[in-house]
Amino acid sequence: MTPDPNVSSIVPKSGCTAGSCGSKADQMAGMPEHIRRKVEDHPCYSEKAHHHYARMHVAVAPACNIQCHYCNRKYDCANESRPGVVSEVLTPEQAVKKTLAVAAAIPQMSVLGIAGPGDPLANPERTFATFRGIAEKMPDIKLCVSTNGLALPDHVEALAACNIDHVTITINCVDADVGAQIYPWIFWQGERVRGREAARILIERQQLGLEMLVARGILVKVNSVLIPGVNDQHLKEVSKVVKAKGAFLHNVMPLIAEAEHGTFYGLMAQRSPSAEELKDLQDACEGDMNMMRHCRQCRADAVGLLGEDRGAEFTLDKIADMQIDEAFLASAKAVRDATKRKITAALEEQQRRAETPAPQAVISFHRRKPSADEGRPVLMAVATKGGGLINEHFGHAREFLIYQVTATAAKLVGHRKTANYCSGGDTCGDEEDVLGNIIAALAGCEAVLCAKIGFEPWGRLEAAGIAPNGEHPMEPIEAALVAVWQEMRAAGKLRTPAPAQRCA
Repeated sequence: MTPDPNVSSIVPKSGCTAGSCGSKADQMAGMPEHIRRKVEDHPCYSEKAHHHYARMHVAVAPACNIQCHYCNRKYDCANESRPGVVSEVLTPEQAVKKTLAVAAAIPQMSVLGIAGPGDPLANPERTFATFRGIAEKMPDIKLCVSTNGLALPDHVEALAACNIDHVTITINCVDADVGAQIYPWIFWQGERVRGREAARILIERQQLGLEMLVARGILVKVNSVLIPGVNDQHLKEVSKVVKAKGAFLHNVMPLIAEAEHGTFYGLMAQRSPSAEELKDLQDACEGDMNMMRHCRQCRADAVGLLGEDRGAEFTLDKIADMQIDEAFLASAKAVRDATKRKITAALEEQQRRAETPAPQAVISFHRRKPSADEGRPVLMAVATKGGGLINEHFGHAREFLIYQVTATAAKLVGHRKTANYCSGGDTCGDEEDVLGNIIAALAGCEAVLCAKIGFEPWGRLEAAGIAPNGEHPMEPIEAALVAVWQEMRAAGKLRTPAPAQRCA
């Protein structure tokens, strides 16, 4: 396995139109420079970075010190994509070798994280041995850890010593009465503690760990699982508390609770939130801190860009004979460095174009407050394979990014996973109304942008009130979305109320 120098697909052909990248929709706008440098190539912390950079999780931490009602750690389940699921649990040595293989084959990879399948800090020897091994071989790769926080205060100094400057804590509540409905037990100081007391201890440890990380200058992202009827209203308070204590980013994720997963919530028929409920809560929390909207709730052994998983390409049997020497490491790093320079140049060009003054007529429209008949925010869906481009065929898409678009900006507000309509050959549309399910997933969106689209889906999308658009292939997403919004406004399509249902 040798480094792949072919990275042209990650670079946009053109930049954003004026106003489409430098608005409040840009998560990086107004960010202090020292934080910007830490997150600009981190796909889980930067919305812009996730279009261009890849991440990798290594599953070296099988044990967990708490039980959550939404969690069931499963192994050898290659077709299931959710946290806690892995196909192979690795030793630290195997994890280092696999990381070297991935970093050589995917030069966009910038981040290595440990997120399970249990809790990394309940497996400290395995976790820190992995971090040390990767830091020795690839010091340019960012190291991250995701934890429930129970053991976090005991390991903050060790995390800092490993130069880990991004930590994610899953905090679902700051009220022990709420926590008692989420966590049946924790394993604390050699004993299993249950009920409200377990939740109280966990919350105290999470908050202490958060404060200690912030004091050390380590960036903290907080994950929260939205559980209807349990913590849905309470999460607004969680967001206020963690922001006040210095968390950088809040990621509110929907509960995954299908019965076939075998979780307590799944077996008890606890429902997951609707797309509208999730977006409304994210919107309500956003006034308190930055919200992450591009999370894919990745497996504990995920590999590649967010929204894809190339883990099957790097199983232990496939990398067993890989030889690693100094020449291999140097070659792989040279390709990674060249890739980062190319991505950085592309993003800088986008920013330059965003800051270039638009023609006076456009400026005057952008600067004045639109009247009611000039337009409204519109939800649009995008099919993309990454790179920040509209570069996916409608029939091949397994997910659609959802944006809220206005005259000057496109803001990512979520994503929708679907089965792909066309699996190649003569099988397009043969599944039991796959297209109908895709259209249902896009309910409330008024347009869908893709690289190409066939006649059959075009007609059914139009009949459902969703305008198909294949006129912007290989163009930057935000620029194309704003252009489509302007076309809709010019055609008088934005004077009517938005659809009653909303996707995202």
